[in-house]
Amino acid sequence: MNYEFTVTGMTCGHCEKAVTKAVQKQDPEAQVLIYRDQNLVQISSTKERETLRQAIVEEGYAVAS
Repeated sequence: MNYEFTVTGMTCGHCEKAVTKAVQKQDPEAQVLIYRDQNLVQISSTKERETLRQAIVEEGYAVAS
């Protein structure tokens, strides 16, 4: 499945790595693309959308969608 999330609070490369790591902790095979200037995170994963959203939230970032 392909998902898009609007994630706010990412301000640097470290933030991008933290989000990627949080997602890949739930699904090590997940493909994560981050467009920080657009607050956009695209994820290709077999996990449920809510599982991935929660992983990002638990990392400390706000997810609008």
